[in-house]
Amino acid sequence: MSVTARFARRFRFLALFQASLFVGALYDLGFAVLMVVAPGVPARVLKLPLPGEPFYLWVLATLLAMLAALYVLVAREPRRYSGMIPIAVAGRLLGALAFTVAALRDPRLLPGIAVLAVCDFALGAAPALFWYPVRK
Repeated sequence: MSVTARFARRFRFLALFQASLFVGALYDLGFAVLMVVAPGVPARVLKLPLPGEPFYLWVLATLLAMLAALYVLVAREPRRYSGMIPIAVAGRLLGALAFTVAALRDPRLLPGIAVLAVCDFALGAAPALFWYPVRK
């Protein structure tokens, strides 16, 4: 493979990596906003129960908004924030595992939680796969 082709391939994977992080940031920020502004919408669409007190949603929304901001930082400057990449990947994959366990414990939640589990898995696997070829 020529040097030019190798660099083109690396830049393509870097662009895909950055795009996957931006998608993750939009996903998290979208859920954060909905949790505060219209918590019934995701609950209704995913057929999941809301917690008793809105405080819990507000705390989760704050954490998701912070996560979205960190994803944007990493996407814009992946070399500078490279230490965040394995944390983001592991966090997403553990989130997918947690959703899967929750669905197995309560099958009534399965359709809605399965969507969240698949999304978290995809948003964890994509950056990992796209970062691997350009990590050096």
